[in-house]
Amino acid sequence: MTAPRTHHVSCLDSRGLHRMVYREWGDPANPRVLVCVHGLTRQGRDFDTLALAMSDRYRVLCPDVAGRGESDWLADPMGYIVPSYAADMVTLLARSGAQQVDWVGTSMGGLIGLGVASLLDREGRSPVRRLVLNDVGPTIRVEAVKRIGSYLGLPQRWATLEEGAEYLRSISSGFGPHSDETWLALSRPQFKRVSDAQGEGWMPRYDPAIAVPFGATTPEMAALGEAMLWQRFDALRCPTLLIRGAESDLLSHETALEMTRRGPKARLVELPGIGHAPTLVAPEQVALVREFLLEGEG
Repeated sequence: MTAPRTHHVSCLDSRGLHRMVYREWGDPANPRVLVCVHGLTRQGRDFDTLALAMSDRYRVLCPDVAGRGESDWLADPMGYIVPSYAADMVTLLARSGAQQVDWVGTSMGGLIGLGVASLLDREGRSPVRRLVLNDVGPTIRVEAVKRIGSYLGLPQRWATLEEGAEYLRSISSGFGPHSDETWLALSRPQFKRVSDAQGEGWMPRYDPAIAVPFGATTPEMAALGEAMLWQRFDALRCPTLLIRGAESDLLSHETALEMTRRGPKARLVELPGIGHAPTLVAPEQVALVREFLLEGEG
């Protein structure tokens, strides 16, 4: 597999600046840009397979959202919220020089994309031309919130990378079936090797403090956030593909159907035997995204 180029961009936060790392695939001079953004505890290398597949037509940018992967951890954990992430992505778009981008967002990355796509310039143009939302919508089921909250931010350490990968597999059954080789490839960037008084081991490559605003969310705050997300979704006009794992505990079938009737009237594809969230590494999932983004082109 061709290795991507690694860059970073400085982004503003409440305490100063933080560095957001991103990988770039394809021709660096290509003005056509695809941005791929990961889920809550993941990182940009999740999209290696998709980015390589799309790099013949796009310059593909895969950021590590603040607090994940190789990006800086925030001094103020209350900055780990979607509006702040969206602001970071606007900085990334400015760095890219693209007039418009296409966007693939998994879970949290989809909510960030929704926020960015709903922004309009003075001529009423969105920075997002085509949008792929991977197993996420304005309404998030309580069951998924409780499941994620049960492990988010816990102090964790494993003796070997393989043990860490097996743990991830145990909490990620919704990702669908993967070979051991594929799963290890997906898992490896999720961990960092540490050596300290406890010895050598492997730890998650995300800031445990991302759990702080997650845990501080009240039912009233969640309801307000949901209303705002629906408002943003209703404002979208870009062609939108909604991918849903048919067994998803985060995005209900009813919410997905509502998203086909409102706003951009998303095109819905449900994937059998998969929950939250499809990893977009299987050939048929890559083809689904590619066909939508390149629709109507030779």
